[in-house]
Amino acid sequence: MGLDIRFVLGLMFLVIGCLLAGFGWLGDQSIYKRSLDFNVNLWWGLVIMVFGASLLWLSRRHTSAMRPSEQSKEGRAIEAREHSAGLESDDMH
Repeated sequence: MGLDIRFVLGLMFLVIGCLLAGFGWLGDQSIYKRSLDFNVNLWWGLVIMVFGASLLWLSRRHTSAMRPSEQSKEGRAIEAREHSAGLESDDMH
């Protein structure tokens, strides 16, 4: 069981989203006059936080694509085909 890249990226996006949303919420509101009083930092920070949280949730589901061949129907079929064709050896180098 290795480290899933979704966990690291989700944590990074969650932290960056929190910083951006915090700046938008606690920062000087007068800088948003040029953007028609739309708090870009707050809303994009929230979007990035949701994206990071979804990556963290996906990483906790344990749906990594790499699995031993014995755990899937296709993997067992490939192993049987290789064994019957003599393509695998019992030697481990």
